[in-house]
Amino acid sequence: MRRLRRLAHLVLFCPFSKGLQGRLPGLRVKYVFLVWLGIFVGSWMVYVHYSSYAELCRGRVCQVVICDQYRKGIISGSICQDLCNLHKVEWRTCLSSVPGQQVYSGLWQGKEVTIKCGIEEGLDPKARSDPAPRQELVLFDKPTRGTSIKEFREMTLSFLKATLGDLPSLPALVGQVLLMADFNKDSRVSLAEAKSVWALLQRNEFLLLLSLQEEHASRLLGSCGDLYVTEGVPHGSWHGAALPPLLRTLLPPALHSALQRWLGPAWPWRAKVAIGLLEFVEELFHGAYGTFYMCETTLANVGYTAQYDFRMADLQQVAPEAAVRRFLQGRRCEHSRDCTYGRDCRAPCDKLMRQCKDDLIQPNLAKVCELLRDYLLPGAPADLRQELGKQLRTCTTLSGLASQVEAHHSLVLSHLKTLLWKEISNTKYS
Repeated sequence: MRRLRRLAHLVLFCPFSKGLQGRLPGLRVKYVFLVWLGIFVGSWMVYVHYSSYAELCRGRVCQVVICDQYRKGIISGSICQDLCNLHKVEWRTCLSSVPGQQVYSGLWQGKEVTIKCGIEEGLDPKARSDPAPRQELVLFDKPTRGTSIKEFREMTLSFLKATLGDLPSLPALVGQVLLMADFNKDSRVSLAEAKSVWALLQRNEFLLLLSLQEEHASRLLGSCGDLYVTEGVPHGSWHGAALPPLLRTLLPPALHSALQRWLGPAWPWRAKVAIGLLEFVEELFHGAYGTFYMCETTLANVGYTAQYDFRMADLQQVAPEAAVRRFLQGRRCEHSRDCTYGRDCRAPCDKLMRQCKDDLIQPNLAKVCELLRDYLLPGAPADLRQELGKQLRTCTTLSGLASQVEAHHSLVLSHLKTLLWKEISNTKYS
């Protein structure tokens, strides 16, 4: 009986055991390959992230260049002493999205601040571990020695005309620039001060900070050369903006919306931020210093204060109308994508003439309303959602044709603001 049981056991289990033993070497090879592949992919991702970070985050290069120029007496500024000699400006988190524009959060005089500094193409990107200014690089070369204050005033006015257009309000802006150039408040503008404010004017965002109202942008606190410091980074309306730049592009649109719903502020606070954004659009169109276009319209650029007052987080992609028209004028094209300034300031292509037209396809308001559909409709009060959705749909169809812009856009914008204010007025959210 025992022999029969052993025989049955051998018949039933021996083929399985042999098959399993035969497959074990193949399974080991697969497991080893998968582990190796995981290590390789992980190492590659770490390398790419480090390379991207090292390329994007070169604040030390900025500081070395600025302080070298300051110690040579070439530049000046209200924070140069604290930045270069007293080391009272603390650089914290890197927020840069492009190598040429360094952005860091920081601390100065006990306040949370944002530090911004440009790195010219002439700087050697490989000089990261021990950065030093290149001797052949010409920085802060204007104005030259011997330039009178009258000549500098005319030089500034000519630059502003070329950048913003020939506007009657520009002399007032020139006066504001000269007043700011007197960093040490001694009622005279030195050559170092003139060089510094001229370099600052070449920075698009700095020029916009001067041109636009402070209530919609972070307040300027001080500068040194073309490095400047503003109020701390506003709270982001898009929480994906806190992710590394490489990961932001990988998030699908559905996840963007989900993050907004789960992590964003309560709907009434979002309505208050949206009203501020609409007022900002109004200012861009009816500003004292001309018309401006938003050429990268994303929620990552929409911020707010602790009181939920709107603040534009990044003005780099806001462009003067004169600059956009200069780009489009006489530009050859095959498709409308050939007529794109920045990321989304796009004009139609005249396929007969093969030249870009002057009017943009989508105005600021239409692009902002597309953002607000994702920002406001989720979680909106039930009795408001239908009307709000209808007005936002109407808004997104607005054309950039000059004949429509003035009256039609103002009417749509006014209706949207009124609708939102009615919902939150006489509450703690207003």
